Amino acid sequence: MSSVVIDSVARQFDNHRALNNVSITIEQGEFFSLLGPSGCGKTTLLNIIAGFLSPNQGRVSLGGRDVTAIPPYQRNIGMVFQNYALFPHLSVGDNVAFGLKVRKVSRHEQQQRVTEALRQVRLEGLAERMPHQLSGGQQQRVAIARALAIEPQVLLLDEPLSNLDARLRRLMQDELRELQQRIGITTILVTHDQEEALTLSDRIGILGQGELQQVGSPSALYRQPANRFVAEFVGQANLFHVSTHSDGYHARDHFTATNEKLILTAVQPVTAATLLIVRPERIQLLPGPSVQATSPNMAPAKVKEVSFAGATLRVVCQLPGGGEIRVHPAEAQFSQLPAAGDNCFLQWRAEDVIVLPARDHA
Repeated sequence: MSSVVIDSVARQFDNHRALNNVSITIEQGEFFSLLGPSGCGKTTLLNIIAGFLSPNQGRVSLGGRDVTAIPPYQRNIGMVFQNYALFPHLSVGDNVAFGLKVRKVSRHEQQQRVTEALRQVRLEGLAERMPHQLSGGQQQRVAIARALAIEPQVLLLDEPLSNLDARLRRLMQDELRELQQRIGITTILVTHDQEEALTLSDRIGILGQGELQQVGSPSALYRQPANRFVAEFVGQANLFHVSTHSDGYHARDHFTATNEKLILTAVQPVTAATLLIVRPERIQLLPGPSVQATSPNMAPAKVKEVSFAGATLRVVCQLPGGGEIRVHPAEAQFSQLPAAGDNCFLQWRAEDVIVLPARDHA
């Protein structure tokens, strides 16, 4: 049985349409992320699932039960907020027990559940501490333990890692994923961080302008985006406006990039003008003279900018037609790093060229 079903949900705020006919089915035990830019409607949808907001149309079901008109405290949902929302005057143990006390769980069972919840998040022995005595990562774990202590059917996470520094955030991503897999709880994460969503999720729903743009596994969204919005939001993308090449020499699956002296070929043939995408990390950067390319998926270029990012370089190159292309080669491939002004040669495989629908040409 599906754990969460969102059926044709819409929500209007005055003249703003926050959600427009959104439908998603989330399976039992799945880690599902709602990903999108600020203002896309993802937090609104999470609040509708939780019961803090009501949809103007549509319904929400949990475990086969329609909960659209049921208040939050009757939905058996645990929620972790961005700011953790811990009570500063209560100990860690009392914070974790708060939801149990509201539900009038016996004192003995409260103690058992608090102990188990703290064990699950690896905070054994810290029940007597106060929130201000904990690090940011520990406070985040307390918030998760509090949500788990009520033994919810679904765990909702509203950007719970956004207040952590980069190193701790990566560490907590690993711990959160390991915890979710270990206990098998259906989890829905709201985030605008694409790396976080790709790292944690079984599947991701991309929201844009209040509409569901695409749902799929992280690899499917990255390799087979449904439209330009998804292609540009999940990962980085070099976009080429192209038209079919028809000079009698090249096959019909070759394309000329508009305003660029560049021919591209893709595995998937397309007969109409469209957009092609090449991911920066799929492009090989080779040192070489500035010569005219004679084969598809190759281009002479000039290095314009180079940024060192540890394991990779972020390179902006200028193409013969005057446009720019971004390349993210591995740092280890260079004995001497490229520099601005260097001539280079770029190449990529036809399998790495993503074809977008013709409707995205504009």
